Amino acid sequence: MEDFISFSFLISRQCVSKFSIMQDQKHLFKLPDDITYFNAAFMSPLLKTSEQAGYEGIQKKSLPFLIDSEDFFKERSILKQRFSNLIDAPDPDFTTVIPSVSYGIANVANNIDFKEGDEILVIEEQFPSNIYSWHHLAKEKKLIINTVMAPKTYENRGKLWNEAIMNAINPSTKVVTLPQVHWSDGTLFDLKKIRKKATEHQALLIIDGTRSVGAFPFSVQEIQPDALICGGYKWLLGPYSFGMAYYGKYFHKGTPIEHNWMNRLDSENFTTLSNYNDEFQPKAGRFAVGESSNFIMVPMLIKALEQIIEWTPEAIQDYCKLISNEAVNEFRKLGCFIENDEYRGYHLFGILPPKNIDIDKLKSLLKEENIYVSFRGSVVRISCHMYNTKEDFDKLISCLKKAF
Repeated sequence: MEDFISFSFLISRQCVSKFSIMQDQKHLFKLPDDITYFNAAFMSPLLKTSEQAGYEGIQKKSLPFLIDSEDFFKERSILKQRFSNLIDAPDPDFTTVIPSVSYGIANVANNIDFKEGDEILVIEEQFPSNIYSWHHLAKEKKLIINTVMAPKTYENRGKLWNEAIMNAINPSTKVVTLPQVHWSDGTLFDLKKIRKKATEHQALLIIDGTRSVGAFPFSVQEIQPDALICGGYKWLLGPYSFGMAYYGKYFHKGTPIEHNWMNRLDSENFTTLSNYNDEFQPKAGRFAVGESSNFIMVPMLIKALEQIIEWTPEAIQDYCKLISNEAVNEFRKLGCFIENDEYRGYHLFGILPPKNIDIDKLKSLLKEENIYVSFRGSVVRISCHMYNTKEDFDKLISCLKKAF
């Protein structure tokens, strides 16, 4: 009952705060004042509350006599509730704890009923954690990897790429697996339309939400993915090597890639653990990673998700748009390509500089000004958050102008 009240309080705060964030929240992080951090898509900083929760977890592990059997399940249950709320999933038991995207994808790939010649649809330069399992499976079962390439033109690029994905889904498509936004340039994919087309051909939809969920709205009830896999150390603002996954009904009778005591039925009863049970926990519980009750990282991610829920992903998008709009217009005037606003995230986007810019000089200028971005091929990847300001973007514009 106490946790239910706490959770209800979070929901009420979500409604209140949705449109109230008009100034940066840098005070909630430990980022130094002289650092301009545009690199959350590489790795987010921790919230101070998450850092404190981690310290408290370490102290708890130092006094193991304070840990009892209930501690293995109580906070993990809260974490699943928080993640379910964030992604608009009605049942927390459809979610589970994973150590990485590759782990979550492997559980998906190993539980699909493929036949020779089935197609797996991916997109060009998809992040490798959502590629290697499919490549391995394709060789083993003689499947076809259908890669939808990005358009060669920059005019209406996002629109054309989305259309190409829709056109590529066909009767042989067994799986459509892609991100919500592209990891290197932030191109946004219309998951609702893709879901509809995939359903028409009885294809599964698997989403890597690592670079969007937490900063961009995502609704399980609207998109109805068969699985959603999220690394926790980027837009969920959590620790490294820890994440969350949602597994739909298709996978609820599946076999996990790892057999541990916690993903077996009745594992909550420590007195009967040696009465080995061949049955798994219901729904997504079967896919929980071993030692998923991590006493340090679980409370850290809980604190992070509670803060995100309080802000809301919608408000994060609004704030990122507010502080970046003028800069984006200025970049475009300087000859840079940035995807049309309709087909990109405001929290993550790529800047393709004109050919007459000196990239090495730009890198040097950014380093001098303590501005952190990522270079992905020829694209300068910008990933901002609540700790950034319009002034941060002004500094970025200044560096870009000096690099000509």
